[in-house]
Order: sequence, then structure tokens, then C-alpha cells
Amino acid sequence: MDVFPIILVIHLILAIALVGVILLQRSEGGALGIGGGSGGGLMTGRAAGNLLTRTTAILATSFFVTSLVLALLANSRTGGSSPFEKLNDVPAAAAPAAPAEPAAPSAPLAR
Repeated sequence: MDVFPIILVIHLILAIALVGVILLQRSEGGALGIGGGSGGGLMTGRAAGNLLTRTTAILATSFFVTSLVLALLANSRTGGSSPFEKLNDVPAAAAPAAPAEPAAPSAPLAR
């Protein structure tokens, strides 16, 4: 069973969740934060901030780990070498021939 699509779906879910959690955080400038409204809520501002900060850190770490796993899986699928390494493996037939040595000067033409 191929795990690449499963990890890719998890990666996409993490990306969407990370964007959502970041948008819920209260902005320091008061410009874009969705969850920054005042009023009586379930949690105090400090508790909500700590929860959102921890959630963001966990989601970001998970996103980073899935990014590395996807990169390693993609690298193993393509042969594991970079395009620059493949340039050094050019077959001899495709390589340009060595330049020939210049010919010796010929005798002057008789008049």
C-alpha cells in the first residue's frame, strides 16, 4: 500500500487547520484577528491565547514533519539524485569528441 496519498491528505488538513488557528488568534495591532473580540466567553483572553499558541506550535511542527516525509518519499520515487548529478553521468557517445591536434604545416606551393 502506498502511503504517499495518505500523508499528502494529512498534510493538506494540517495546512488548512494551521491557517484557521492563525486567523483565530488575536492580532496585536487589532487589524485582522477574528477571535479578538471582547466580551464574556468560555475562556479568558490569557487562557485562549495559551491554547491557540500551543495549538499553532503543534500544528506547525506536524506540518513541518509531514513536509519532510513527503520530500523524502518523493526523492525515493525519482531515483534519489539531483539533476546536477545526472549531468555527470552523460554517456560517452553523447559527450563531445576531444578536439583533434592541429595538422602539421604543409610544404609551400611551387610556382
